[in-house]
Amino acid sequence: MIPRISVVETTAQRYLDFINTLKAKGFQGELNNDYANRIALSTDNSIYQVLPQGVIYPRSTDDLVLIAQLAAQPSFKSVVLTPRGGGTGTNGQSLTDGLVVDVSKHMNKILEINVQERWVRVQSGVVKDQLNAALKPYGLFFAPELSTSNRATVGGMINTDASGQGSCMYGKTRDHVLSLTSVFLDGTVWDSFAVEEDELEEIKQQAGLIGQVHRDLDQLYTEKKSVIDAKFPPLNRCLTGYDLAHIRDESGRFNLNSILCGGEGSLGFIAEAKLNVLTIPKYSALINIQYDSFETSMRDAKALMDWGPTSIETVDSKVLNLAMGDIVWDTVRSYFPVNEGDPEIQGINLVEYTSDDEEELRAKVDRLTAHLDDVSGQPGKSFGYTVALGAGEINKIWGMRKKSVGLLGNAKGERRPIPFVEDTAVPPENLADYIMEFRAVLDNHGLAYGMFGHVDAGVLHVRPAIDMKDEAQEHLIREITDQVAALTQKYNGLLWGEHGKGVRSEYAPAFFGELYPELQRIKGWFDPNNQLNPGKIATPLLAGVELLKIDEVQTRGQLDRQIPDDTRAAYGSAVYCNGNGACYNYDPKDAMCPSWKGTRQRIHSPKGRASLTREWLRLMSNQGVSLVDASEQVKQSSFIKSLPVRIKNSLNKKKGEYDYSHEVHEVMKGCLSCKSCVGQCPIKVNVPDFKARFLEVYYSRYLRPVKDYMVGGLEMMIPTIAKFPAPYNWAMENKVVKRVLRQTVGMVDSPSISARSLVKGLQERAVELATPQVIATLSPAQRDKAVIIVQDAFTSYFEASLVLDIVDLLRELGFFVLVAPFMPNGKPLHVHGFMKAFEKAAIKNADMLKALESHGIPLVGVDPSMTLTYRQEYVQVVEVTPQVNLIQEWLATQSERIKERAVNVRSGEYKLLSHCTEKTSAAPSLRQWQSIFTDLGQTLSVQPVGCCGMSGTYGHEADNLATSQTIYNLSWSDVVNDPDNKGKLVATGYSCRSQVKRMDKQVIPHPAQVLLDLLRAAR
Repeated sequence: MIPRISVVETTAQRYLDFINTLKAKGFQGELNNDYANRIALSTDNSIYQVLPQGVIYPRSTDDLVLIAQLAAQPSFKSVVLTPRGGGTGTNGQSLTDGLVVDVSKHMNKILEINVQERWVRVQSGVVKDQLNAALKPYGLFFAPELSTSNRATVGGMINTDASGQGSCMYGKTRDHVLSLTSVFLDGTVWDSFAVEEDELEEIKQQAGLIGQVHRDLDQLYTEKKSVIDAKFPPLNRCLTGYDLAHIRDESGRFNLNSILCGGEGSLGFIAEAKLNVLTIPKYSALINIQYDSFETSMRDAKALMDWGPTSIETVDSKVLNLAMGDIVWDTVRSYFPVNEGDPEIQGINLVEYTSDDEEELRAKVDRLTAHLDDVSGQPGKSFGYTVALGAGEINKIWGMRKKSVGLLGNAKGERRPIPFVEDTAVPPENLADYIMEFRAVLDNHGLAYGMFGHVDAGVLHVRPAIDMKDEAQEHLIREITDQVAALTQKYNGLLWGEHGKGVRSEYAPAFFGELYPELQRIKGWFDPNNQLNPGKIATPLLAGVELLKIDEVQTRGQLDRQIPDDTRAAYGSAVYCNGNGACYNYDPKDAMCPSWKGTRQRIHSPKGRASLTREWLRLMSNQGVSLVDASEQVKQSSFIKSLPVRIKNSLNKKKGEYDYSHEVHEVMKGCLSCKSCVGQCPIKVNVPDFKARFLEVYYSRYLRPVKDYMVGGLEMMIPTIAKFPAPYNWAMENKVVKRVLRQTVGMVDSPSISARSLVKGLQERAVELATPQVIATLSPAQRDKAVIIVQDAFTSYFEASLVLDIVDLLRELGFFVLVAPFMPNGKPLHVHGFMKAFEKAAIKNADMLKALESHGIPLVGVDPSMTLTYRQEYVQVVEVTPQVNLIQEWLATQSERIKERAVNVRSGEYKLLSHCTEKTSAAPSLRQWQSIFTDLGQTLSVQPVGCCGMSGTYGHEADNLATSQTIYNLSWSDVVNDPDNKGKLVATGYSCRSQVKRMDKQVIPHPAQVLLDLLRAAR
């Protein structure tokens, strides 16, 4: 039995006082000082981990004013505040040991879109892709392109002065900021924008902070202009963070926003922004050029710039190979063909052209491709290329490039590529030589690494592979950073190209030189007590106040090394999370992560759950607990003997006795176990896996809810219950029974058992159960056409008509159908952490299926989630798993047989609503459905939707009902209720079809049922 974790690092009293005073003054947002929220926001995408004192989620500008005014009071001048947006920084920008002010949860509204004047006004918590989705119907977009665009907030982009792909044409975030609404530490709310001289003079006359900073900044710029011109390199990226070079714009206007953009929250809170937006180019093309060495691709990139592209991006072979092993590769495979005789791809250049004139675009592409044909295979040149046309296809490739940032963290082994010399920038003409010296630095240390970047802007992203859990390797952070900093200065470049300074601000004095004291003065004007994100960008001129040091801030590795090797291995699907935040994806039509989208709580995300689990592992290890041994002890323990202690502990829990494990348990309860994280997270964080492991040992100390036994035992009980379905169905429809179940068991409802049983239907069709004895009696002709349907509890007992329809479909296509005897799959047991019972069920079921498989007859499953269990969860407990295909995976291999039946079949258009697990863990199978429909003369498009909110029995549980409904309404409800979709929708997942019935009282068929109806109608 695991012990209680009763002691954690608590919030300091002065911060509790600050939080309580805020509440008393009418703060409308949320104030969290619980350990779970603090742990979830203690990391970003950097190597660091810093535990905040609490997390504040303001709802409005008024809340920000309250925070600022209170912080300015003498009694709270030691309170530290750090703004946070998406939390995707690679340099610890938003990490703090004070209070995190997270604007993303509530301040995320698009306030105004002015199409005629081409600007938008947004709150700072709006996500970039969210904004561009709203602008797209008007043919507009917000230009700076980021790899984290689906979770990066506008406020975060402004505070980092972010830029990315295409920056040579579109510039940085600063270039698109028209005005900012900021809240400064004296409580002043100020709208800043470029002002003419007469207006500047009026502002200078104001009393207080606003007048002071305008007077002093203007004087600074005037007196130091020659030094500024000499110090700020003429780079596309320039020196972000108090950008002195652009205090006056090209027209000579004074613009305070040049100081605020890139300030990393060290000067004030950004509440709103008015942004310039651009028209979406009508036509685009992307040329994917292949090289036999990375150096060749880098050197050729400079020559390619002469061909006038919109942007050029370079990716090395390490990144490309990691992409090949990810779900994203399925979407871009055809653009990177492997032709016989070609050398191995060691580097690629992605060259983009955009235009509003199709002929002009085509001419540019033709000129470049003609050149590539001429030089193909020559020394220092490419050996092949492909061309992608149109935004849809191009975005697939850019999606691969975007994901490459996270994919680098998924390298095998303990040494994993990490960001600390992440985004250096040098003049593009120096880039190739600079990279060769950079690589020599890393090679001299014997380090592997991945490289990619914006070669047109001279920006390189490099992540050396280091095991930060190894004390012997920690020193490399200092040694390599010092060498790279010197190298960038040698080549007239910068250590920080576009990802901000954060902890790396330590190097600011060396790069700014005699201008650094001026940055300190600016910091002091806005933040005299060093309360706003201290230690970054610059410090005020106060005694004893210093910038943070790259090797003096606590790292995640220092904490993770406290976890024993065997425990880390068992919970590897949690501990390797690198904080890239892909699970914070805002898009409601994307599968990952439904609990995050439904709650907007960061603890209810894969990153949040992984962070809490890592801390739980550490705290347990510090108590001398081996969680590997604890798991084995649970499997060997007596349920009855441990019951009294579990009752006692559960009563203490009810009385309020603290145990950090309760906080972990709470976030695990919110997980749908949809497994989208497994397929979509670049690191392959697998929440259902470590959730099951956690629940197993958690319930060795505490009582399980009754519903867990009901759900976990469903597969074992249902064959008996289904023999007499009427009593069960009556009870599930009876209002009194449902009320009792909700109040006592925690289940709100259950689907009805099929009145017409599968057993009876099979008997009527003379379809036999597949046993070795039955298979032995098959004739050669029957064996050649045989296929075995593998049952699952949900479709066989709650949707028997579907299984029978699949039987009929396969027979219509000329196959000899057998059905495997029903045996528990074990998935519900795994979801709820009954690991011993799951292992037993999995081994028994796998033995049966392997015996059937040994006869050479294909096995096909019906429900995607249950079927994919054989290639996912079963791998953990079965040495050789049975090969059970999704039905479409197998049908797609029977193309000729399907085409033969296409005669007289009327054509139609359908839309596929795929199951989350299917679309993220078996992405090619969606195209296989499309090919099957095409073979039968039909058109099938994949309808973009997120999670339906059901996922097994999640939506049936009382605690989850509201969140389940919220998730369903995010993307499914509109699609299901759209009149244009009537009669066109098909859904592969049992849980999805069940949810539609519950929420919208509609019935959506399985794709196989539509195919059957088409064949029958064509007879």
